[in-house]
Amino acid sequence: MRQHLRQRPLITLALAVVVALLVGAAVGVTLAQPASYADDSAEAGFARDMIGHHAQAVNMGMMEYRNGEDPDMRRFGYDIGLTQQAQIGIMQTWLSDWGLNPTSTEPAMEWMDGEMTLVDGRMPGMASPEDLAALDAARGKEADVLFAELMIQHHLGGVHMADAVLARTDDTRVTHLAQVMKNGQQSEIDALRDKLTALGAQA
Repeated sequence: MRQHLRQRPLITLALAVVVALLVGAAVGVTLAQPASYADDSAEAGFARDMIGHHAQAVNMGMMEYRNGEDPDMRRFGYDIGLTQQAQIGIMQTWLSDWGLNPTSTEPAMEWMDGEMTLVDGRMPGMASPEDLAALDAARGKEADVLFAELMIQHHLGGVHMADAVLARTDDTRVTHLAQVMKNGQQSEIDALRDKLTALGAQA
């Protein structure tokens, strides 16, 4: 019973985020939006880059769900995967609505005007191939701890990207989703740090 109660805040958070996304998407449809954005716009760049950023988080979340040990952490992985996959769908719809290709020949993060330096071509907070291989191979508590450590860094990068687009657009759909991402990921960073402490690891 106690285990079920511990999981409930994480489930509630995920459901709240998904509901907020659906409400925001519905509101966006009713408001006047530009027919299109330029291929090199901040809106297009954010959508494309965040789709790739989220795809890695979904992959990491499913690794934790399969291989982790702590019930809360496994649920956390599943919830992150669910939420970020829903957000991917919303951003793919934007690009389609704007008449833009889902990919670009421009380098990642070009829309941020050099604000963030890429490490080995990776966007802010993204795990390296070596990190992903280690997470995929980890089992039990080792997977729980590594997932939390990698996801904290991943979310910090995501928050930075959300802040960047919030400073560059007044599109209501984009600002709504970016703010939902920022708020949700900041809350998850705090929760993951608490879980690392509970697992006896350094937060």
